[in-house]
Amino acid sequence: MLDIKSKLVLKILSKECPNGSFKIVESKDIISAMPSKYRVDIDGLDNILIYLERQEYISIKYDDDGVYCLCVLPYGNEILETEQTQKREGRNPSLLWKYALTSFLTAFAASLLSLLIAYLLKL
Repeated sequence: MLDIKSKLVLKILSKECPNGSFKIVESKDIISAMPSKYRVDIDGLDNILIYLERQEYISIKYDDDGVYCLCVLPYGNEILETEQTQKREGRNPSLLWKYALTSFLTAFAASLLSLLIAYLLKL
């Protein structure tokens, strides 16, 4: 499971390195692309990148004093895509509640109508 800072770094790297291609990225560019609330220093970024590489989210060819040649692996892209689909699915339960409420009210109205018709037919 990724923490927020690692997810942000992975998102930034996926934008910088599209289609799984290797690209040279400087650490200061990654740090400046992060929101100020979650900004990290160079040592923190190194730790995040090492973690992402160990979990096979990214591949690092070389690291030279804050300059990295890296790419996002398919598993890293998959993690980002599943996060996006979970966000989209997170909005659907409200729609599910609307369907459930509509079904309940329709069934209730139908039962009342059937009782009324049964009562009128007995007279």
